Amino acid sequence: MASGDMGKPAELRETHRVLEDTHTLTGPRKSDPPLTVRRILVHSTANAAGRQATRSKRLAKATEDLNKLTAAAGGRHYGTREKIVARIGVIAARRRVTSCLRWTVTGNEDGTPVLAWHFDAGVLDAEAAVDGWYALLTSVPADQADAGQVLVHYKGQGAVERRYHDFKGPLAVAPVFVQHNRRVAALIQVICLALLVFCLIERQVRRALGPERTMSGLYPDNRRVRPTGRMTFYHLGELTLQIGNITDPPTVRITRGVQPHLLDPLDTDIGQTRWPQA
Repeated sequence: MASGDMGKPAELRETHRVLEDTHTLTGPRKSDPPLTVRRILVHSTANAAGRQATRSKRLAKATEDLNKLTAAAGGRHYGTREKIVARIGVIAARRRVTSCLRWTVTGNEDGTPVLAWHFDAGVLDAEAAVDGWYALLTSVPADQADAGQVLVHYKGQGAVERRYHDFKGPLAVAPVFVQHNRRVAALIQVICLALLVFCLIERQVRRALGPERTMSGLYPDNRRVRPTGRMTFYHLGELTLQIGNITDPPTVRITRGVQPHLLDPLDTDIGQTRWPQA
């Protein structure tokens, strides 16, 4: 179930249907061997509803523009057929109705141009018939993942892409020149370990917050959001360490009100500071 469907009645939640067949891909050269892959055809009710709403909005705006043009045809700004045709082209391109728009410009008894237009119902029905459908291609064998599991893996791509963003953002990974392959492998291992720790901290904080997994205090407007690893490190990075001495141990000072709420889920006792080992 999608996170946005939590709390919704069952009939309002997004549902999926999957069909499966095979598809053969050919290379750019005749000598390239063909590749046959599994094709998963997916229908999403949320995707279909979104496309229908977008189409209705486009048609409504195009209708408004075309009605204005119809009323203005033959007037001072659109007194010739050429000007009317040029304006139709602009409207069709801007509102993306070129495929379904049908129009004619004729002249009445005194030669004044008259515009008549309509939307092709057949084209609109054909577009509506494929609303919500998209295809996934995979080389994973069916005994390793059925059609439903392939869809689940695909729906998780957002998390994968966000982790790539973490590489370039909070972790600030930059190109490094190394001389040997073993150093390349070692560098990749260190980066992956850093990303793993980053992700585990984010997951630990969210799990400790309960089913809602949101908290306030991360942003100035105090809205409730899901804490991310980036925001966690941002706020905890403002902790300050007061240097101690032989009689007074070092202490960590809280500088932001949200810091204790992040430290508690991480089960971190900032009072247990340790001197650096020599």
